[in-house]
Amino acid sequence: MQRPRVAWFEVHSENYMGGGAAIRDLEAIRRDYPVSLHGVGLSLGGADGLDGAHLDRIVRVAERIEPGLVSEHLSWSISGGHYLGDLLPLPLTEEALDVVCNNVDRFQQAMRRRILIENPVNYLQYRHSTVPETEFLSAVAQRTGCGILCDVNNIFVNAANHGWDAQAYLDALPPGGVKELHLAGHAVKSLSGGAVILIDDHGSQVDAAVWELFGKAVQRFGTLPTLIEWDTNIPPLQALIEQANRAATILLQQHGVSAHADVA
Repeated sequence: MQRPRVAWFEVHSENYMGGGAAIRDLEAIRRDYPVSLHGVGLSLGGADGLDGAHLDRIVRVAERIEPGLVSEHLSWSISGGHYLGDLLPLPLTEEALDVVCNNVDRFQQAMRRRILIENPVNYLQYRHSTVPETEFLSAVAQRTGCGILCDVNNIFVNAANHGWDAQAYLDALPPGGVKELHLAGHAVKSLSGGAVILIDDHGSQVDAAVWELFGKAVQRFGTLPTLIEWDTNIPPLQALIEQANRAATILLQQHGVSAHADVA
């Protein structure tokens, strides 16, 4: 069996909850590499609280895999017991902040460890949001002790779609609170009337402008575990490794230490 020269892998927690061959294959990978668990369905922003059964399944996967990092998204995806199959945006209010903090506290207590929260891609914003997203994330981290997973492509996509300043967003995140970085490709879609929207589809190479923003993120946050996400139109493994190596080079150039860039 080939063992590519990468330091670690990240997988979606939900893909390994059913037992069987999937979790056994992941255990085989785990014997040779550290693994990070990245969840997409816990619904940390859900007003009904966490689904206990879903949480228990994540805990059991973590007990078998012993992941180096565990992360989830700042989003919601469950309503009235129905899973909606997407990472939906939150109204950024004090009430929503209380909900997220309570859910993060429960998640961390169940996991018996600190978890990381990822800044999301949001294709709409609520008019009644009162807390800037960076302040919201920083408050969650401060109140719960969780870390922040900074997805650089998500920042770039949101900045382009909503007219944000991507550099200002980076500058507003607490340097000591960010514990992991993500990179990914995005699609550019033309709409009627000449409008353009960026779609975070994880289906292509990292865009040149995102690489530039990544360099600024490394300058601000330091050398952190960095992941290339590529979930659709998946290329040969070597193409992923080349992207990871490019990230590792940027990490090394910025700080002159060994790099930690890998693939999922």
